[in-house]
Amino acid sequence: MVLGPARSGGGNEPLGRIAEVRAVLARTNTSADGAGATGGIERLHGPGFTIDLPTSNDSVTQLIASLHDESYAWPVLEKLCRGNGWMLMDMESGRTLAFTA
Repeated sequence: MVLGPARSGGGNEPLGRIAEVRAVLARTNTSADGAGATGGIERLHGPGFTIDLPTSNDSVTQLIASLHDESYAWPVLEKLCRGNGWMLMDMESGRTLAFTA
């Protein structure tokens, strides 16, 4: 899961508006395949991973990343997170990984 920076009072900052998040992801060759959103979720394809982008609200609070090839996916996800102040969270363990610039 991709999350925004932690808030001092708890929780996380939003990642941005849908159009902003799509633009950030597009810079790393991550975009939709033209299928459109289904059930409020748009699936975006990147190098070695897919990202589920919620489209029910304009403000994006999290992304679900599914890795298919870690050797391709990890450097791209690290660059995305490092460049935008985002964090990664392992949904199974709950562990978070924050990157510094």
